[in-house]
Parts: sequence; structure tokens; C-alpha cells
Amino acid sequence: MINIYKVLIRNELLIELQYPFALLIWMTEKVLEPIIYLAVWTSVAASQGGEVNGLSATDFAAYYIALLLVGHLTQNWHVWTIEWFVTTGEFSKYLVRPIHPIHDSITNDWIFKGLMMVIVVPTMFLLSWLFAPNLQFQFTNVLLFIPTICLAGALGFIGGWIVGLSSFWTIRNSTLIQMYFLMVLFFSGRIAPLELLPPFMQQVAYLLPFRWFVSFPIEVLLGWIPTEQVIIGMGIQLAWVVSLTMVATVVWKLSLRRYGAVGG
Repeated sequence: MINIYKVLIRNELLIELQYPFALLIWMTEKVLEPIIYLAVWTSVAASQGGEVNGLSATDFAAYYIALLLVGHLTQNWHVWTIEWFVTTGEFSKYLVRPIHPIHDSITNDWIFKGLMMVIVVPTMFLLSWLFAPNLQFQFTNVLLFIPTICLAGALGFIGGWIVGLSSFWTIRNSTLIQMYFLMVLFFSGRIAPLELLPPFMQQVAYLLPFRWFVSFPIEVLLGWIPTEQVIIGMGIQLAWVVSLTMVATVVWKLSLRRYGAVGG
């Protein structure tokens, strides 16, 4: 399997580097989202005397700068590519290969996110200089963040893969994908920290998996959560990863029975 991944990584890297302008466009999209949220909420905080629900402008700056990193490492776009492969018939070539198609998706995920770090990291430093965030990174927080972001990345990937497999059943699953991203937007902490949601929606967010692959790792990195709660949170992350992996396995087997190449 190691040798297979070496080949997949080399091939994927060569493919990605053939489209530098496309990479530039995707990089811009990655950077703009948290910057817009940051500008909006720091302005709101300034207009309300410096705080919103106990969060200051510098807290918002820290949160959205961390979101730039966490959002990038946990976002999954294979929900769109699976649909395209199914509708064009491209998925057929992956099914006749001796390895599971998910390995291609994993490789693409790693390479794309690795290349994008070239712009994500400098942008974080630039935003830190411009907005003076309340960043007080401690070694313990950074150490806990590493397994947290790994579990978050796995959770986001598997969740997106499951939603993408719906294209085997509906062919065009754009509506379902939009609903999925809408739930991620509101219940993960992307559009705003979960502390700003009404209490009922906060409870709902804690019960759904989305909070555990965006808001939670951000709060861990910023030191907003006590260590003992971080350990509990990682246990919840792991439980979601295992559960969704089992769901993905079942959905994959069921999806294969319905597959038909509809493209040419």
C-alpha cells in the first residue's frame, strides 16, 4: 500500500502542477471567505462597544485567522467530483482498478491541501499583522491541536465522501450537496463562533458532527477549552470518525449495486 500511495502522490502532484491558474483561483477562494467573516464581525464588535457576547474584536480576529487554517485542512470537495465522475461515466475506470477509489480521493486531498499551504500560512501572518488578534499559543494547546486537526480532517473527508456517494442514487445531487454545506456553514462555526448562536442551536450543533471538525479544533488551538474537555472532545471526534466510516462502508456497497455509467 505504501508503494501504491507513492505512485498516486507523484501522479497527483504532476496533475495539480499542470493547472497553476486554477490553483491560484482556488487559493483566492480559500483566503477570501475567512477574511470576509473577519472584517464583518470585527466591525460588529467595534460598533457594539468592542464586544459581542463576550468576544472582542481581537478574539474574532484570532478565531477567523485560525479558521483559515482549520477550514482549509478540513474542507472536502469530493462531494462535487464524485457527482461529476458518475454523470460523465469517468467513475467506471476507477471501479476496474484493483484499489478502492477512495485512495485517489485521499491522495488528491493531501496534495491539494499541501500545495495550498503555500498561500494559507503567509496569509495568516499577514492577517495577524493587520488585525492584531488575541493569539496566545501555548505548547500544550499546539500539541493537542495536532491529533485534533487530524481527526477533524478525517471527519470532514468521510462526511463529504458519504454525501458524494448520493450521486449513485440521484445522479444529480447538487441540492443535497448545497443542503450539506449549508448545515456545515451554520453548525460548524464557519460563519460565526457557536457562542453567538441561540442556545437551542448551540445544543443542536453539539449533537451534530460539523462542530467537531471546525469549531472544536479552532477552540483547542486558541486555548478556549480546558485540557480535560479537549480529551473528551477528541473521544467524540473519534467516535464520529468510526461511526461514519462504518456508514461509508455500507453506503459504498449499496451504491455499487445501483451504479450505471451514464456518460460517454
